[in-house]
Parts: sequence; structure tokens; C-alpha cells
Amino acid sequence: MAQPLLELHDVSVSFDGFYALTDLSLQLYEGEVKSIIGPNGAGKTTFLDVITGKVKPTKGTVTYRGKSLVGQSEQKISRQGIGRKFQTPSVFNNLTVLRNLELAATPHKNAFSILANKLPQSVKDEVHRLLKYVGLEKYSTKLAGSLSHGQKQWLAIAMVVAQSPEVLLLDEPVAGLTDEETERTAELIKSLAGDHTVVVIEHDMEFIRDLDFDVTVLHQGQVLTEGPLDQVKADPRVIEVYLGQADD
Repeated sequence: MAQPLLELHDVSVSFDGFYALTDLSLQLYEGEVKSIIGPNGAGKTTFLDVITGKVKPTKGTVTYRGKSLVGQSEQKISRQGIGRKFQTPSVFNNLTVLRNLELAATPHKNAFSILANKLPQSVKDEVHRLLKYVGLEKYSTKLAGSLSHGQKQWLAIAMVVAQSPEVLLLDEPVAGLTDEETERTAELIKSLAGDHTVVVIEHDMEFIRDLDFDVTVLHQGQVLTEGPLDQVKADPRVIEVYLGQADD
């Protein structure tokens, strides 16, 4: 049986006595896409914070390729191949779309190399591939601040992909997007599967359906249930703690 690429085992996180995660165990396998849903306060963001080193677990283990991530800095964890896109797109509004991607793709984040046009050809080729990949090729010379919200989301995803992570953590990638942009984002994320292990945290159930991958439901910092979306939506516990609330 394949070994997990990334694994959380009995992870708990306490903030002054309040447990955001309680004995959470979850595995990610190479090349899979995992959709994480749950009501506000379920522990979804803390789950990402623990993986990326922003929050240290009160107890439990977090391992990546069999090695512990606990206690490592966010920068060190990122360099090992774990990339994260936050809910609000992190782009440089006063730089062009092209410059944003070049900066993300530059191994040592050397802005002087970019300005002097001394980037390796391999980096330039990857940047142009990503521009085309996310449909922003014709916007390459525009300031990122002039993009629509959906385009900024795609640019932010491309900037994470440009860092060549093995694991992509995407926090609400379709928040504020139109239906058409949401569909486009689902196709984009599905195309990343296989080359990357992708975790998607999202509230939009139609988007989760479009992704068509198994779903993990978090509730009160624990895994409530896992499985295909239709199966999960039919679970009385999910209806009570999440879907029922969404319909109020």
C-alpha cells in the first residue's frame, strides 16, 4: 500500500484552552486532490496553519515524506515543497502580471535579476507557460492591481505553482468569483492533480461538485466523515452541523 506523502496524526491545537483541532488524523497521498469542507470554526484554517508551520501543534505529529515538520519555520517548510495560497490573493498590485510570476518563479527571489533581465531561459519559459496555463497571457503587461478578482485568484495560484511545490494548499480559491470564473478555476485545479498533491478548502458546494474528488468534512477540529460528495451530503451528521446551517 502506498505511503502517505503528508500525514497528520492525533494533532491537537489549543489556544488558551480552546481546541481548534482535537486529535486530528488525516493523510494526503501523492497526486491526489482532497476537498476539505466544514462550518466556520471547524478548524480548516488551523489545519493549514499546522502544515505550513504557522502554528505549532499542542500535541501530535505532522510528517512530510516521513520527516517531521513540527517546529520548522514557514520558510523552511515552503522550500521543501509545500506551497499555500491564502483566501485573499497575495499579488503585488503595483507590478505587472509578468513581473509577479517572474518574482515567484525566481529561485532566490532576486528582484535585481528580474529588473536586469538576467533570468535563466528555463525560468522565462516556465513563466510564459504558466501565463498561458491560467489564461492571463494577454494581460502580462498589465498591472496586477487592474485584474478582476477572479484573475487575481488565478495569478495567485500560478504564483504558487511557479515555486514548484509538491503540495498545493488552496484556501477558498473561488471566494467572490462569478459562476464562469468558478468553473474555470475548477478545471484549473483538476489539471494540477497528478503533478501536484492539492488540498482545497472551500464553502461553495457546486465548486466542490465540479472538482469531483472525495470530500473530507471537519467539525470541531476533527474529521466528521469522508467520501464522495453525494454520500457526504446525505450523512445526517453533515446535514445537522454544516449543510443545514448553510440553508438557514
